[in-house]
Amino acid sequence: MIFVGTICAALWIIGWAMKAPIRQRQLMIGIVFAAVILGHIVLPLEHPVRVNTGGSWHIWALLAGFGGLILIYRTGLRQLRQRVRTTPATNDKHMSDTELDRYARHIVMPEIGGSGQMRLRGAKVLVIGAGGLGAPAMQYLAAAGVGTIGVIDDDVVDATNLQRQIIHRDADIGLAKVESAAQSIRALNPYVAVKTYQRRLEVDIAEVLISEYDIVLDGSDNFDTRYLVNKSCVIQKVPLVSGALSQWEGQVSVFDPNKSGPCYQCIFPEAPREEMSGTCAQAGVFSALPGVIGSLMAGEALKYLLDAGKPLRGRLAIFNILDAESRVILTKSSADCLICQSHLSA
Repeated sequence: MIFVGTICAALWIIGWAMKAPIRQRQLMIGIVFAAVILGHIVLPLEHPVRVNTGGSWHIWALLAGFGGLILIYRTGLRQLRQRVRTTPATNDKHMSDTELDRYARHIVMPEIGGSGQMRLRGAKVLVIGAGGLGAPAMQYLAAAGVGTIGVIDDDVVDATNLQRQIIHRDADIGLAKVESAAQSIRALNPYVAVKTYQRRLEVDIAEVLISEYDIVLDGSDNFDTRYLVNKSCVIQKVPLVSGALSQWEGQVSVFDPNKSGPCYQCIFPEAPREEMSGTCAQAGVFSALPGVIGSLMAGEALKYLLDAGKPLRGRLAIFNILDAESRVILTKSSADCLICQSHLSA
């Protein structure tokens, strides 16, 4: 036994000196034990190996089993500790030390502070579309500590998405976008709850779903969905942050007619002709542009939740990344709007 113990100790020290991972060193010792047990089984009784290693394999099998139990116990304990460290205490009214460290750069800001961060912690934000705009918006919402993020999308990750939809990875190709986004959000911030809806937003669920959230970010790529989201938000009195992209230019605005300003349909009463509003696949889009507009959308949502600053309510911000030019256009409600005028007066 001294002979085998010496070999195991030597292997462990050599592995340590070579900076081999602990698991590799454990595997090497396991191989030694397996070789000794196998030698006792196949070699004759008088063989020097059996004589010098105790004469029986039973003692080695017992030691190996005991070591295996210790290893299993330590692995399980390590996983349990990891879960305790990373699982958010959703019912806790106070932030943990880990959360305080995570959000320290927010907490020191006078416009946010601890109370503001707690407000974000209890907030619920729905993101329509896990594509170019939804991807950066969700990442910053999660990083900021928004407690619950919902995402609805019926699409799957495609190779053509990866040029701009940075929440998805090459390994996610073929995976539902909502699942890919959820995995990225949880990896970024385990204190955020993610609700996924792998389907298209349609009339049968729009109002009910939107009513469950504090604010909606619309990054959809078609006017039918945009008009449906706008109408549902107006009816449910939920503010809407809407963004859009085209090649080198993007725009973002906040629509909250229940407080003031127009709704989306006041500004865009009719969908443009198809040849004038091509999709990203048809017209193309510069890779960094969704990051700029999506981040602005997240910023507007966070400002609303924190009641900080001046929102883009009644204003439409337009940014041209090719010429590095931005402008803000004032917008106003339309007396002929079939959505906000009829529902607000009802």
